[in-house]
Amino acid sequence: MPKVINHKRINKAVALPLNLPLGENSKKKEIEEEKPPFETTTLWDYPKQSYGKKPKGNNKFQGVTPAFIIWNMLQRYTKPGDLVVDPMAGSGTTIDVCVEEGRKVIGYDINPQHPKIIKNDSRKIPLKDNSVDMVFIDSPYGDNVSYSNEAADIGKISAENPNFYEELEKVAQEIYRVLKPGKIMGWLIGDQWVKRKFTPVGFKIYQILVDNVKFEPIDLVCVTRRNQSSNTRIWHYRAQKFNFFLRGFKYLILVKKPNGENENNQLATKVKWQKYK
Repeated sequence: MPKVINHKRINKAVALPLNLPLGENSKKKEIEEEKPPFETTTLWDYPKQSYGKKPKGNNKFQGVTPAFIIWNMLQRYTKPGDLVVDPMAGSGTTIDVCVEEGRKVIGYDINPQHPKIIKNDSRKIPLKDNSVDMVFIDSPYGDNVSYSNEAADIGKISAENPNFYEELEKVAQEIYRVLKPGKIMGWLIGDQWVKRKFTPVGFKIYQILVDNVKFEPIDLVCVTRRNQSSNTRIWHYRAQKFNFFLRGFKYLILVKKPNGENENNQLATKVKWQKYK
């Protein structure tokens, strides 16, 4: 019996059959056309890493970025043809999403895991000043994950070591340099809890970006963490028994490179204040 839905603007009830089985072609088309939800709050929760028929990044790569994050940033802060840069591109999620959405993209990584990623240390981005329309970065938040055998890998430095933040500040300064004035950067970062010690990595990175590098804050999004190695029954048991919390989210820190002085001055000359008596 189909569910009956009454609509106040229709004089009689309309029977709408719900959950009809899809044919094989319909299922295939639905997967191909699948798009992420356009997020309107600062809490983003995705049940899976990717969407659509074509994979975005490698979901077996430890610390892989959810493709939904990239998609939402592209919709809000870019237009087709804009140049997007990912200085720590990992398995290439940013590249795959940008290509599908018609954005130009350059991905760098100290240990490339995607054919289109260029090997490079993110502390020195080989691009001109003020040349990039958007930057996304999903950086290490300590030495909890082994990303490469490179001695210069920032992910080999503990989040309890001040040097970790000094090196990430160098990355932030490079991002600031290549980003166009008025454009957006998103930095995905998590906190650390190791050996009964909590390190608020996200807050420290936020402070570096705003206080040291002089980005303008736009917003702070919490992204739910799923499919992590600690999301198992034994880890939940340990968290309860030994009275600690498993990491449940990451921060997506959204900041903007301030507009140039010339642009601000031009804008100011166009504003005329009306005096009222």
